[in-house]
Amino acid sequence: MKLPIAPPALSAAEAEALTDLWRRGTPENTLRAWERDLAYIAAWKLLAHGEELAWPESEAVALRFLLEHAQDLSAASGPAREVAEALIAAGLRRSLACPAPATLDRRIASWRAFHRMKNLPSPFGSPLIAEARGRARRAAARPRQRKSANPITRAVLEQLLASCDASHRGLRDRACLMLGWASGGRRRAEIVALNRVDIDSDEFAENGLLRIRLLSTKTTGPALAPRLPLKGRAARAVMRWIAVAGITDGPLFRPVSQADRVLKRRLSADGLRQILRHRLVLAGYPADFASPHGLRAGFLTQAALDHTPLPAAMQLSLHRSVAQAQSYYADVDIAENPATDLLE
Repeated sequence: MKLPIAPPALSAAEAEALTDLWRRGTPENTLRAWERDLAYIAAWKLLAHGEELAWPESEAVALRFLLEHAQDLSAASGPAREVAEALIAAGLRRSLACPAPATLDRRIASWRAFHRMKNLPSPFGSPLIAEARGRARRAAARPRQRKSANPITRAVLEQLLASCDASHRGLRDRACLMLGWASGGRRRAEIVALNRVDIDSDEFAENGLLRIRLLSTKTTGPALAPRLPLKGRAARAVMRWIAVAGITDGPLFRPVSQADRVLKRRLSADGLRQILRHRLVLAGYPADFASPHGLRAGFLTQAALDHTPLPAAMQLSLHRSVAQAQSYYADVDIAENPATDLLE
């Protein structure tokens, strides 16, 4: 579904240029989320009102959307449930249960973004709907769900690395996991987006240090691309992979064929997930023990276990929110908190 970019008052050429600017200046993950949300919102509007989306949307439609997504419809009857069942049948909704507050927040944020693209006011900015949204968020509050079932702490990581042999596949997996963990707990999209040119090895021969350039993260862009240090075993693993695989340019991490031949194309984000599942099984864990986000959670959890100051950990993890980064520290058993030994 085409995103509603550009006000109708623009000429065709101006609208095309603005659309291109939005797409070039927006992360791919955000564009995909917008497209999914637009498909959902448009389908809901058509089912609930028998009409296409309007620009700007009315407050009545926005309020109905909010109310229908702020309740559990499994025990309800009537139009709201019928619409939800139709969305489930279309594969756009999972269940009749009340969506998670974060899901509702994201869809509303996308809808507001669509209005901004058209330079129009959003109905979600009205006092009544803004207040109702806050009430809905509190009413549906639930315990924070982890993005990974378990964090990949240092002990778990060591077992994964022990399963990596000297084959191309083993060397790639070792380098991939070590870089992702030791450079601050990188997201899988950040890991697979790396190119050879993003690995600065000028200081490697002298002191074993690499500089990892991240052109795009959730909190930075190319203009503020951080250069993160990678030391010791992790740096050596990355340089060995580069040397053995003969990577001089292009993607840093690539698929490896069944015949253990390094391919030219880029490793996908799902490919990284499959690598982790494979290594977990080889290490004796269930395949779903952790997701790729476990590398990020594990880095911060290990930092907490090692009593690393939070600002130092955040300098590598690139978290902007202290509260979000602190949540990983809070997951560590409070008995391990050094403050519990103050009297001793």
